[in-house]
Amino acid sequence: MKFFFIHLMPYADLDLDAPDKYNSSWVTLPNTYYDPKKGHALYNRYLDELEMADPLGFDGICVNEHHSNAYGLMPQPGVFAGMLARRTKNVKIAVLGRALPLLNNPITVAEEYAILDNVTGGRLIAGFVRGIGAEYYSWNSNPALSHDKFHEAHDLIVQAWTQPGPSTFEGKYYNFDYVNLWPRPYQDNPHPPIWIPSQGSTETIEWASHPSRRYTYLQTFSPLAALKKYMKQYKDTAADYGWEAGPENLGWATPIYVAETDEIAYREAKPHIENFYQKFLRMPLEMLLPPGYLSLKSMQGVMAAKAQMTGGAKDIDAVMEAGMFLCGSPKTVRDKLKHFQKEIGFGTVISMLQFATLPADLTKKNIELYAREVIAPLRAEEAATLGVAAE
Repeated sequence: MKFFFIHLMPYADLDLDAPDKYNSSWVTLPNTYYDPKKGHALYNRYLDELEMADPLGFDGICVNEHHSNAYGLMPQPGVFAGMLARRTKNVKIAVLGRALPLLNNPITVAEEYAILDNVTGGRLIAGFVRGIGAEYYSWNSNPALSHDKFHEAHDLIVQAWTQPGPSTFEGKYYNFDYVNLWPRPYQDNPHPPIWIPSQGSTETIEWASHPSRRYTYLQTFSPLAALKKYMKQYKDTAADYGWEAGPENLGWATPIYVAETDEIAYREAKPHIENFYQKFLRMPLEMLLPPGYLSLKSMQGVMAAKAQMTGGAKDIDAVMEAGMFLCGSPKTVRDKLKHFQKEIGFGTVISMLQFATLPADLTKKNIELYAREVIAPLRAEEAATLGVAAE
């Protein structure tokens, strides 16, 4: 398994009564609840936490894009990836991802990613997403166009990365007489790796698993039943296309908390994971899945899979039982990861080690214990199984 650390950079100083008052932490929550002085401290704290992953031996770190919310303060993830590019030396930097349908000019992302890839010497992982439904309210964009715009923007970016320029691009939404990217990406086999996070859209799975792409598919913050369903769907779709998807094609993003014992982990994590699911993720269903965002087939599947996540209040016991949160001693978390990996077959774990209001001291402890007592032993076991010496 490969281990990545994703940080959402939440506004941890949020007035926790506000999401109830406005029925959402997204789009409609007034920005008067944000204090820039507190934001200054949080941003710098969060960057320090991400930078910890490099000397601790993580395979990568992840930033992402969301708009107008307290859940994650990264509306422009390239800014954070740029800061991390010079402050880290070994970890991959995954931008998960840029919401392509919201863009007027996808070449800006082609340029941004190429710069990051050059500065890091090929450590960039390029994430592309459609963006969740709430982003379309924030940007006043039509969600019914999102699939077509996503595909066209992707094709333009890949052309900019791979075809000698100048070249032309003629599409429905984007037209260029001169596609001539300076700089070109550092990775040229044939371009930086592309990862596709998703909630489980059938169309996205079919597109990502196509033989011409074979992109790594990430299932994000979902019940274990949904993870199993969509991982199997990706593998089955790949098989229908005539190729076999392996662990390198599948990733799982989930919050994780590790402490000295199961009891300590439960006690320390409880208020913060409940704030995450009950407060920071709060939004009306029509905001998460607006009309036109998904096909009827995908809408039915995603709504069923996300029912545990979006319906009602979530206490720690419910989210742990659903597999939406891994919590416990190092041995407990190791055993669960091994079991789920063997059962489902994902090769990458996107570990969210800070969530909602989890304070700096507990976040630091979580990161260090996870690296030292979960990742390192699992790597040693894997190396022993393969008959090679662990690093």
